[in-house]
Amino acid sequence: MQLALYKSGNKKAGKLDVADGVFGVDFNEALIHQALTAYLAGSRSGTRAQKSRSEVRGGGKKPWRQKGTGRARAGTIRSPIWRGGGVTFAAKPVNHEQKLNRKMYRGAIRAILSELARQERLIIIDEIKVEEPKTKAMLSQLQELGLNDVLIVATEVSENLYLSSRNIPNVDVIDTDEIDPYVLLGFDKVLMTKAAVEKTEAWLK
Repeated sequence: MQLALYKSGNKKAGKLDVADGVFGVDFNEALIHQALTAYLAGSRSGTRAQKSRSEVRGGGKKPWRQKGTGRARAGTIRSPIWRGGGVTFAAKPVNHEQKLNRKMYRGAIRAILSELARQERLIIIDEIKVEEPKTKAMLSQLQELGLNDVLIVATEVSENLYLSSRNIPNVDVIDTDEIDPYVLLGFDKVLMTKAAVEKTEAWLK
């Protein structure tokens, strides 16, 4: 299949041949949902932790004798009902990762890219030239292409490209190695360089 290829100034540079197996597959909502859920689950730190009564320091001595004081029985000052005591059902670190086969993950990425192409939300440009780290210059290039909520994907994020785009709202820049389901679905449009498309095809074939 072929997709439109643009160059700076919103001018069409022709057509780019892309792999049907990467940019022309059917939309699989269930697979995309599973991949996105697994990705978000793997992003959770799961590091919350509390101390149970056995882990709280102190409380080795019985506060007072068992009988005759008129007070309730107490065996330790680190009981969960005491201030400074342990937590009854203490939270412990948890690994939230979900297993997802590599084949399924890549299939979800292919389905997302294909749907972006069908909805004309995938824009391919020959190259992105950023001579100096100027936000104004980068903003001008995006406005020429009619883009204001966009993810830019390049084979390599140069310092000038990063610095010129980091202060623009709703614009992010990643390289092809950072592509994931969450970031692809988080923007209205995805702008990929021709080299990034070729590298992505090689990864997903």
